[in-house]
Amino acid sequence: MKSTILATIVAAAGLSMAASSALADNGKGRDGAARFEITITNLTRTQSFTPILAAAHTRRAAFFELGRPAGAGLALLAEAGDTSLLASELASSGQVGPSVASNGLLAPGQSVTLHVVASPRLDQLSLAAMLIPTNDSFMALNSLDLPWDRSVKVRLVPAYDSGSEPNDERCANIPGPVCGGEGGSPAAGGEGYVHISGGVHGIGDLAPSRYDWRNPVARVSVRRVD
Repeated sequence: MKSTILATIVAAAGLSMAASSALADNGKGRDGAARFEITITNLTRTQSFTPILAAAHTRRAAFFELGRPAGAGLALLAEAGDTSLLASELASSGQVGPSVASNGLLAPGQSVTLHVVASPRLDQLSLAAMLIPTNDSFMALNSLDLPWDRSVKVRLVPAYDSGSEPNDERCANIPGPVCGGEGGSPAAGGEGYVHISGGVHGIGDLAPSRYDWRNPVARVSVRRVD
């Protein structure tokens, strides 16, 4: 992969017209659709989040499964911060509602709010974004039961590793403003499965005293809004 973080952001950058028009004044349409507000806060000291992709989906769908190989779309997101392929994969699955994405980088200590439309069938929420500077670490909330009762759900989420790229910590293989490298390593390898990220160890160009972290890396707050 040679895509950079400044490559295509997700095509579905907002709520679809069809989903929005289905909402009635009370927040429910004829199909039981409702809108949910998701606020993501970056809890790290020096890691930034690339554009955050979020979507409601069925219980049969998920962005990833721990211990299993990452799909091509998730690998591109984790290595390059590019949400476009994962958004396309989700849209073509028939199990996911309109995806949304934030704009630009989310700096440490900053928050961003997204809105997704869900339904009784699409009752799960997932979101993900790359951590930079890293090779292929990403922040994710994977398959949260949406709070239809108007309560607020708050989750502290860790950083994962897509296992699709060697963690050489070389700036040549890390995109973004710190390193300015490519969104993928030319070397084959990686662990081959999604796992909890091991952080930054100082084996390449990144100093762990500056760029390492301890989980959790983000706080996610979800509530239904009408």
